[in-house]
Amino acid sequence: MRVNQLSYNIDWTKFKIGWSFFLPCLRTEEGKQEVLKVTNRFGFEVTIKVVIEDGIRGLRIWRVR
Repeated sequence: MRVNQLSYNIDWTKFKIGWSFFLPCLRTEEGKQEVLKVTNRFGFEVTIKVVIEDGIRGLRIWRVR
């Protein structure tokens, strides 16, 4: 998956319900759209929030179903 011109290799098959991960990202709307494209392909329902963690802006993605 490419977000803001960076490649991320995420093993989506291991992304379980209730788990989350942080994705560093400055252009969050673009990042959200890219994450949604991939998760929709897998049939995942996710919640995405813009957050700042340890001073870094990005997205926190939770798998909810």
